[in-house]
Amino acid sequence: MKNFFLKIKALALAHKIISIIILVVVLYAGYWIYGNITSTAGETQYITTTVQKGTIISSITASGQVESSNQIDLTAKVSGTITYVGVKAGDKVVKGKTLFSIDNSDAEKTIRDAKISLQSANLSLQKLQIQNSSDNINANLTKAYSDGFNTVSSTFLDLSSTLTGIQNLLTQRNLSDNAARNNGKTATNYRDIAETAYYTAQTAYDKNKNDFNALDYNSQQSDIDTVVSETYDTTQLLSNAIKDFNDYVNYLVENTGRPSDFTSVQSTLSGYTNTINEHSSALLTAKANIQSYKDSIPSNNIDMQNALITVTQRQNTLADAQQALANYYVSAPFDGIIASVTAKVGDTASGTLGSIITNQKIATLSMNEVDVAKIKLGEKVTVTFDAITDLSMTGTVAQIDTMGTVSSGVVSYSVKIAFDTENDLVKPGMSVSASIITDSKTDALIIPSSAIKTQGTTKYVLMFATPLATPATSSQGTPSKIAPNQVTVEVGISDDTNTEILSGLKEGDQIVSRTITSTSATKTSTTSTKSSTRSLLGGGGPPGL
Repeated sequence: MKNFFLKIKALALAHKIISIIILVVVLYAGYWIYGNITSTAGETQYITTTVQKGTIISSITASGQVESSNQIDLTAKVSGTITYVGVKAGDKVVKGKTLFSIDNSDAEKTIRDAKISLQSANLSLQKLQIQNSSDNINANLTKAYSDGFNTVSSTFLDLSSTLTGIQNLLTQRNLSDNAARNNGKTATNYRDIAETAYYTAQTAYDKNKNDFNALDYNSQQSDIDTVVSETYDTTQLLSNAIKDFNDYVNYLVENTGRPSDFTSVQSTLSGYTNTINEHSSALLTAKANIQSYKDSIPSNNIDMQNALITVTQRQNTLADAQQALANYYVSAPFDGIIASVTAKVGDTASGTLGSIITNQKIATLSMNEVDVAKIKLGEKVTVTFDAITDLSMTGTVAQIDTMGTVSSGVVSYSVKIAFDTENDLVKPGMSVSASIITDSKTDALIIPSSAIKTQGTTKYVLMFATPLATPATSSQGTPSKIAPNQVTVEVGISDDTNTEILSGLKEGDQIVSRTITSTSATKTSTTSTKSSTRSLLGGGGPPGL
């Protein structure tokens, strides 16, 4: 080895210029390799994606078996005093018919208080909007107002005929003042309440109609907003009048001994209820859309943002209260025959109130306590069968057990699914897999669920202040010397891969979906160093290099 280095030294001295050139090249190569190692070793790579609009469907999966029995128990979702029993054993019923009613005075009070709170929040918001008016109303907000105008127009086609229909019913002989007095003070009170509610709705309608007639497609958006809200309030007053009229009729059914005299009246009122509820729902959606697009108007005013959040919260509280009101009515989940009725007026709604038989096949699912709390009666279900690979059927949630079963410390609940159609291939005892659709959104902002991070109770995404010039969606990613920022987001529903974004981002925003820390660059650079050294020394070089 010593002789080898002596020869190298002699050769270098004999060819000084060439030796200097080789030395400079070696030093430059070493510097370049060192710089490459320090600039790439351990560098973070960012894989990005953009916020997009789309449809997202949230569902819960469960498994079970096809039942041999087609009888379902009728149970109440709330506890309280039963005020109405509308069927007896052997009656044929259609899907949606009200079978039992429970005292809902507390629920009505909750709705009343929620409306007052929402009105107060809206007044505070309107005051701030006057102080922080904006001249730039985007196209979506304009469309929302146009849709609201059209919804009001559609509603007014039915409001007048419904009010006229109720007035005609009030004058019928079996529902008149004399009929009420002949059935005692209670009947008279019921009729007075119904009549008062009717005139309240009529008065609201008259004012509403005048305001509506003053509108056209060129009206101010604030005027349209006012009429949309006013029309929604009118439908609610009319809905209350129909309910009070129903209470009056139900009392007469129970106490006159002539229930058949009121069958057509109940059918008419049921039709009015369905029509008005549809319009109320459409108006509530129009109001929500208008408010949603209002919220999207850029504003740096923190007070304005807080007021908007408060209005949304009060709207949600009112919507939840109105939805909870439906729990005080037990309806037929499908067409069928009443097999038994165990409940009586005055009883406390608890356990099974009766049972109904259907010609439809039924599947029974077993669900854990977390999932069963997320589903509701009437939700749509897609069912597949282990034994029939190409068959998929739809159905609805027809029954949810109120009491769970404990086995080995695990609580499970039985959920019955009624199929929408019949298929001879489906046999009792077959294993099924069901996907229950709990919620769905169209035109929602969605991002990959993997992009959402959690810190305590706060959820956030990573986002560069300046989007990457060459955004990467491949597995390699794109490096950046500047770290991304944390952006707090509010999330909505999610499916297996994506999550809805309620606030914090907008369509087209570039976010980080995944980060990769590279460790391979160091190994590559080290190998290159060894190869370069061997080449410069000529051949393989000294052992160990």
